[in-house]
Amino acid sequence: MSELTPDLVRHLASLARIQVTDAEVDRLTEQLAVIVDAVATINKAVEGDVPATSHPIPMANVFREDVVEPSLTQTEALSGAADSDQGRFRVAAILDEE
Repeated sequence: MSELTPDLVRHLASLARIQVTDAEVDRLTEQLAVIVDAVATINKAVEGDVPATSHPIPMANVFREDVVEPSLTQTEALSGAADSDQGRFRVAAILDEE
């Protein structure tokens, strides 16, 4: 059982600038004690030579190698365009610029 006391809860509440009633102090003392005990149980379970990890299983890169492959020529890419100009797609202006 944790050593959480109502006085400690009041002190923590004052540090956080939270006003608490006596009923809230009693309820928070019980609830925080449960949380502290749970954390202590977890800490006890991982004591020893258990390395810290970010994942429970080893991770491997799942991406394929970046290989250059043949692609469309500029003419082929522009062949389906509604309009093109100087090797570029030509679209209607969408901004009201002068």
